[in-house]
Amino acid sequence: MDGSRLTDGGRFGRLSAPMQGALLMTGAALGFSLMNALIRYGAGSLEPLQIAFFRNLFALLFIGPWVMMTASVPLRTGRLRLYVTRAGMGYLAMGCWFTSLAFLPLAEAVSLTFTAPLFATAGAAILLGEIVGYRRWTATAVGFLGVLVIVRPGVMPVSWVIALPILAAFFMAVSTLMIKTLSRTEDSRTIVLYLNLFLTPMSLVPALFVWQWPTPATLAIMAAIGLISVVAQLMLTMAFARTEASIAIPFLYMQLPFVAAIGFAVFGEIPDLWTVAGAVIIALSAIYIARREARLAALPAKE
Repeated sequence: MDGSRLTDGGRFGRLSAPMQGALLMTGAALGFSLMNALIRYGAGSLEPLQIAFFRNLFALLFIGPWVMMTASVPLRTGRLRLYVTRAGMGYLAMGCWFTSLAFLPLAEAVSLTFTAPLFATAGAAILLGEIVGYRRWTATAVGFLGVLVIVRPGVMPVSWVIALPILAAFFMAVSTLMIKTLSRTEDSRTIVLYLNLFLTPMSLVPALFVWQWPTPATLAIMAAIGLISVVAQLMLTMAFARTEASIAIPFLYMQLPFVAAIGFAVFGEIPDLWTVAGAVIIALSAIYIARREARLAALPAKE
């Protein structure tokens, strides 16, 4: 079944493309927020490394047949080494991220991962040789100041745990840059399929060192994590297909109010003003970068 058909009919199909993109991205933000809450809840029964394995296993079980049924997927590739490296970066991001969710308040952890586009901007200049002008460098610097607002080193005690979502964002950014490189020659479905094919066995090995058999209820939560991650990723992809990234990306930051509400309702967490202020600074910086990149794409050869 082609995922695009899910949104072509009915009232949704009659909405403008930007509105469809905004709604899809908001749905993706809600999905990621629910997934993060389930990971946090599941961490009470299983180690984060084991949750990462089950997430990958169930995601593969859900997305594998769907990808194979959409059309013939080109499996032959000459870039297998880059696929493996990309999966490794993805796993490092996942391991850092899932572990941070077990220890940090939801809103604080999610806010710090908003730095991923900032790392990606710097990485595009350093690793891919893209030209990044002073406006985007300034926005990137301002975004990282938002991290200092949240962490407040010297004012609040800083533990190793606070570094985990930032490391996760860094590895997410590296993974994104690799996808950007792969997408020049590879089919998008091939990229998705190979990612999950490599991630599942890759995440099994560390999980074996902390393995404990989940109860049926916990296993159901793991399956929900895998399913929601696939649906949210699909909605995110469809949002980018419907409208420009600069229009869709701001709605991805709806994760902050979503996780704040879920964190309060389920875990009794209330984000402090510093976390909210830092998250807003980071998000606005990332949104500016996205809009700037969209403007530059319309005006090539100008920065």
